[in-house]
Amino acid sequence: MGKKDSRVDAYIARAAPFARPILNRLRKVVHAGCPFVEEDIKWGFPHFLYQGMLCSMAAFKQHCSFGFWKGTLLKSLTARGTAHEAMGQLGRIESPADLPNDEFLVAQVKEAVRLNETGAKAPTKHKSKAKTPLVVPNYFRAALKTSAKAAATFASFSPSHKREYIEWITEARTDATRQKRLATALAWLAEGKSRNWKYLRK
Repeated sequence: MGKKDSRVDAYIARAAPFARPILNRLRKVVHAGCPFVEEDIKWGFPHFLYQGMLCSMAAFKQHCSFGFWKGTLLKSLTARGTAHEAMGQLGRIESPADLPNDEFLVAQVKEAVRLNETGAKAPTKHKSKAKTPLVVPNYFRAALKTSAKAAATFASFSPSHKREYIEWITEARTDATRQKRLATALAWLAEGKSRNWKYLRK
């Protein structure tokens, strides 16, 4: 049988009230379509695995998203004109009413399962030659200078790990939130922790 992950329970519990019934329904149909699916947390949000990556879901402030790892190969998605590579092939999901019916969703999950079982490969993504430069805000640089341990940890991180902290801090909508996140980031970095350390398997 499938394997549920308590971290997914925690993720759903932390989500906004509007998102919880959406996430619970998506989780239910994935398990219905693939009884042997296993759950995991990757990049900070729930993923479902069966012979490789199957699909994932995420909750944001005002909407949820759900996408298949090989969505570009799903006939049910290409028929609807929604088979693209971006996360959230079902579009913005703001309530359970925005979701297709369970029968359709289960059929999609089963189709995705067959793709993984047959070893189908999604089209290779063309990497952009011009990468967005990693810019560390001046206020973040100044804060890092106040903690040698935090600065050393940040310096040792890969660009992707650095970007996780930078985006988390710069995306704050208010100065108060930004300052709170900055203080938290310094504390975590001083302890040698990555931005998403809570979701790493122990």
